[in-house]
Amino acid sequence: MTAQLPFKISVLVFIRNPRGEHLLIQRSKAPNLGCWSPIGGKLDMPLGESPYECARRETLEEVGLELTDQDLHCFGYIAEKSYEGTGHWLMFLFDCRSAIDALPPTIDEGHFAFFSRDAIDELPIPQTDRTLLWPYYDRFKNSFVGLRANCDPSGELTLVEELNLP
Repeated sequence: MTAQLPFKISVLVFIRNPRGEHLLIQRSKAPNLGCWSPIGGKLDMPLGESPYECARRETLEEVGLELTDQDLHCFGYIAEKSYEGTGHWLMFLFDCRSAIDALPPTIDEGHFAFFSRDAIDELPIPQTDRTLLWPYYDRFKNSFVGLRANCDPSGELTLVEELNLP
């Protein structure tokens, strides 16, 4: 049985520069302290914020890029049980259709850098990003996928594809 842990809903936004390099943040806070990841954040649920609204807000707050819903393609979701043993997450995944030209300034959550897709595989990134997030980004960034992952640290990572649309 899965532990009674807090449930959080969040977004991740995959942004590139005009050369196709991915903008990543090296996190200075948990979760994923010290690891590189796409930008994102938690939905403001008391305000009824939608995943698209959250993706737009987080992109503006973290990197100063103002977006419309048409600038974003929701290519999937991942439901993670017991991530790092601290909570359950439902993450909506967005590919940004607008490029960012320059590195944003450092924020309290971390600092930014651009990386080629191949270079990302050599970075310190969360294990679930390595085995789950980036391979599914590569396969589904232009379509849609729904995933369920059991990340219980005491067991083996299990993954179920709930939905896969071309």
